[in-house]
Amino acid sequence: MNNKQTIDIEFDRQHIWHPYTSMIDPLPVYPAKRTFENKIELESGEILIDGMASWWSAVHGYGHPEIITAIKSQADTMSHVMFGGLTHQPAVDLCKLLIELTPAPLNRVFLADGGSVSVEVSIKMAIQYWLSKGKKNKTQIMTAKKGYHGDTFAAMSVCDPVNSMHAMYQGFLPEQVFVDAPSSKFEGTQCQEELTQLEAAFATHHENVAAFIIEPIVQNAGGMNFYHPDYLKALRKLCDKYEVLLILDEIATGFGRTGKMFACEHADISPDIMCVGKALTGGNMTLAATLATEEVALGISQGEAKVLMHGPTFMGNPLACAAAVASLTLLKRKECDANIKRVSQALEALKHCENLRAVKAVRVLGAIGVVEVDRVVDVAKIQKFFIQKGVWIRPFGRLIYIMPAYISSDKDILTLADAIYAAIADEHF
Repeated sequence: MNNKQTIDIEFDRQHIWHPYTSMIDPLPVYPAKRTFENKIELESGEILIDGMASWWSAVHGYGHPEIITAIKSQADTMSHVMFGGLTHQPAVDLCKLLIELTPAPLNRVFLADGGSVSVEVSIKMAIQYWLSKGKKNKTQIMTAKKGYHGDTFAAMSVCDPVNSMHAMYQGFLPEQVFVDAPSSKFEGTQCQEELTQLEAAFATHHENVAAFIIEPIVQNAGGMNFYHPDYLKALRKLCDKYEVLLILDEIATGFGRTGKMFACEHADISPDIMCVGKALTGGNMTLAATLATEEVALGISQGEAKVLMHGPTFMGNPLACAAAVASLTLLKRKECDANIKRVSQALEALKHCENLRAVKAVRVLGAIGVVEVDRVVDVAKIQKFFIQKGVWIRPFGRLIYIMPAYISSDKDILTLADAIYAAIADEHF
């Protein structure tokens, strides 16, 4: 593309669907020219500090030389090959790293092509596991309200049934079992009554439930709810007691985002099945994975069907796997852990928003910062203001939040925090 060529915004508006927008009255889109470090350069010349890390994925920033080199080198050798009947070194290297980094005893890996697909696969695994055990009635999934797990059908069925973006599809989705969202705060005390009610749900429904799925510690798109690790500890015990598999959706929380490599480490537990994605490739290519224990994998394979019936066309794409290997190698380094701790400390600057009348709460955990306000944010209005301030932040609902790249400087974080403060103080939302 000629660098002088401008993006046809009118064509984009008339013909291209963007995420969660209308084709009649779409939200404004801004033409991006390039990305570098933790910055987005617009066609109009503005350079914005990216507070979103491209929906939480670009944890190393943009254009990291080690990841780009890995992709280019792999492209010269093999950009893609079908994964049915074939394998390749990038996939093997990636799966070795995933088994090394995730909590034991997860040691079987299914490579998916996106986060929602990894959730679909996890649900299929859980149901097929029990079918192979002769328990054909265990076909429902139990989950907590305020959750978000993706936009495909099985994934939508375990998102919040009332306040999610998927309520209109309820008549067509599988009927699942919902319990109240975890309410005990991360830094507070676990409410025992909440756990008692949770066990009551297990006692009532376990004969029909294949698995419980939840985002560990942080319910992300469902409200940025940070809950107590003891909830996860209790959940692990209840799943074992009532013969229900535990699926942890670490797509958003995994790879350091909460201050631990995986959020479940806050509770020192391990699931039967885990979903990962987003930061897996450092935000460079689409890739996700569903990991399972040997017990689950062999249980599925010993059943009547013998095989797991799922196989995306781009499963195990070599370019994506090479990017993921480079990204995970960076995550293993001490510098990355130090950066996450530093970013977390810098995000404390958001606490200054607590004295603003419109602010209901401020929450910080790891490299996540959230400011909850008293009304639904006008996204178009506030985004225009943020661009004027030199930052890229994409709020939703009543939440103005940032999940920046781990390479973000303290100055970058302060600029993001100051922009949020100004937007709220001056009523630009």
